[in-house]
Amino acid sequence: MAELRYNPLLDDWTMVASHRTNRPTMPKDFCPFCPGSGKVPDDYTVYKYDNDFPALMPEPPEPDEVGSDLYRTKKSYGKCEVILYSPNHTATLPELSVPHIEQLINLWTERFNELRRDPKNKYIMIFENRGEECGVTMPHPHGQIYAYSQMPLKIRTELTNCKNHHDQTGHCLICDMNREEQNFKQRVIFENEHFIAYIPFFTDYPYGLFIVSKNHKTALPDFTMEEKKSLAEMLKVMTGAMDTLFDRLFPYMMVLHQRPVNSEDVDDYYHFHIEFYPPLREANKIKYNASSETGAWAACNPKAVEQTSAKLREAYQRYLKNKVGD
Repeated sequence: MAELRYNPLLDDWTMVASHRTNRPTMPKDFCPFCPGSGKVPDDYTVYKYDNDFPALMPEPPEPDEVGSDLYRTKKSYGKCEVILYSPNHTATLPELSVPHIEQLINLWTERFNELRRDPKNKYIMIFENRGEECGVTMPHPHGQIYAYSQMPLKIRTELTNCKNHHDQTGHCLICDMNREEQNFKQRVIFENEHFIAYIPFFTDYPYGLFIVSKNHKTALPDFTMEEKKSLAEMLKVMTGAMDTLFDRLFPYMMVLHQRPVNSEDVDDYYHFHIEFYPPLREANKIKYNASSETGAWAACNPKAVEQTSAKLREAYQRYLKNKVGD
């Protein structure tokens, strides 16, 4: 079964992908993403791999006949891709060189441009799940891309609030956030010529880092070669700082927030940024989303981000002293 089911309470769609339960358990001595597996080229730097068990498909099956006028169903149209960061099975993002990460960003950009050509796709989400705490069962360094035929609710909410702020002030909300964080300084971790990294005032994760473009741009294809190099540097050093924070592989969910595709023009009021959702609040303590967070979306951060920002800044300085891969 693979279909979309409408949630009338939230005006949203749930992906149903029960066929994913048939995914095989990979033997410990075999990785399909390693050269020599027969699944990927024997020589690659970064690589796009179509997901073998996608939740969204270019040619989806008909939905099961279980819907109604109230409980609507739709085909699970879209695309799910895996993006391999390196042929090295044990490499981590901060261990890759800046030129290598630039190639990854170029591949992300190519896939964004290709997937937006399909008029049925409305939003393209590039993301990475990292670490066992985030449910990762395949340790080979990789991320994913989902092309949705329905605008996800969180993105829709973010776009609405950015538009409302622009209508009321004439400003881009995220440009204003950048200025606010730069003026306050205490939550800023690092900035280079084109990007700034900070743990924003409002995040519900103790180490919920944002990486934001300084220039008002809305998606990867807008960036110059120099901006992509700056973004590669930023991704390398910030994930390196995270790994240094507790001297262990730092689990996170990382999501690139970009403009929608095949939808209304949002260039005046939307702004490219990357959000990290790291589940750790201490080295071996998880920040769980329990009843209030899940049932009411009432976010609760167990840490003051002014304190966690200072800790991540200190970890960034320690990382610089021992930087690898460049």
